[in-house]
Amino acid sequence: MTPPRIALYQGPAGVPSSTSDSLAALDGAARRAAAAGARILLTNELFLTGYALGDAVRERAEPADGPGARAVARIAAEHGLAVGYGYPERDEADGGTVYNALQLIGPDGARLANYRKTHLFGAYETAHFRPGSEAVVQADFAGLRLGLLICYDVEFPEPVRAHALAGTELLLAPTALMRPYEIVPQTIVPARAWESQLYIAYANRCGDEGDFTFAGLSCLAAPDGTVRARAGSGEDLIVADVDPALLKASRAENTYLGDRRPELYASLV
Repeated sequence: MTPPRIALYQGPAGVPSSTSDSLAALDGAARRAAAAGARILLTNELFLTGYALGDAVRERAEPADGPGARAVARIAAEHGLAVGYGYPERDEADGGTVYNALQLIGPDGARLANYRKTHLFGAYETAHFRPGSEAVVQADFAGLRLGLLICYDVEFPEPVRAHALAGTELLLAPTALMRPYEIVPQTIVPARAWESQLYIAYANRCGDEGDFTFAGLSCLAAPDGTVRARAGSGEDLIVADVDPALLKASRAENTYLGDRRPELYASLV
């Protein structure tokens, strides 16, 4: 069986003037990803609206089944691939609370999963979002168990290890990583993939937004510690295979998960 292929879209640079601009960029990226044989397309954190929205976050936020989701579903169905995209989610059932969210839409346009970021980064995020409370959100697609995290979540070993223990094989992690934290995609993400024995797709923003300058360097890190694809600092679309055979072989050789002694780790929590 041909290994499933994933595309990571790093872009567009800057704050989009409207969600329609983001959707137009997504449509173009989806077309290129499908032409390259990808079955999954991952965009960056808060892709639909841009990251540096300030107090406009609440105004631009929408429900998980809102107009942005319906538009993404049409794009996914048109190009025949699953699409994971970041957006500010407003939960009307919870008094309009806003979450930093990642939604995964299947190639039939149906929702596969929705995850709310659990580890908020810095004063900006903590002022405008509520942290999610569900640590492990998964979906099965293309013969893989997919897991969902967002940006800062991956910088903690615990959420990634929790996914590995729950059977995640490919971890989708959109991000809005700023400079000067290039150590995260260059060192930490490959180390997380190695220590927890899974693939990590890390899709970053690029360019300047308000006071933020994003680092780019999106990557697909493999469980053998290698980086299978890496973007530069500007707008880019990178494509790589997620090989279940490599994952199986790596887990057989590197037995971190089986050699754990959780009875010794009670102090961690």
